[in-house]
Amino acid sequence: MAAVNPARMTHDYDGELVVFLIGMRVNQPWRPSRWLPAFRAMPAMLRELYSDPDSGLLGHTMTLGANGPLLVQYWSSMDKLYRYASNPAAAHRPAWAAFNRLVRKFPGAVGIWHDTYLVNSAETLYAGMPAFGLAAATSAVPVTRRGHTAAERLAYQAAA
Repeated sequence: MAAVNPARMTHDYDGELVVFLIGMRVNQPWRPSRWLPAFRAMPAMLRELYSDPDSGLLGHTMTLGANGPLLVQYWSSMDKLYRYASNPAAAHRPAWAAFNRLVRKFPGAVGIWHDTYLVNSAETLYAGMPAFGLAAATSAVPVTRRGHTAAERLAYQAAA
């Protein structure tokens, strides 16, 4: 388990930032053969992305909700996210094709969704926490580096 930092921390990152949310809705939990292949595809993609320092993936967190998993990914650029998603040699394309075959064969058993955000400014706060979220994907610094208040941190611009 990661060590808890009792200090008030924030993230330290400047540059293009893309937040990509991807989730899976399990509509027929009693039929794992119809949704488990989609669930099992993501770890291979994450391993592939982390093994390439130029992939653009900065980090991720995953949670499990009532309807299935939610993966929050932090990317260094929209171009790198699109490049990975459309790369025929990467793990994503065969996984996406397999998912589409699965949903054609078993309509309504499982769903996939994603939201993509190009972030102009980000404010974070972590108190009594190990590095998490954007701070874990980039780096964690004391709030004094970016401002004591949420408004100061949101307005922060790195010195050029």
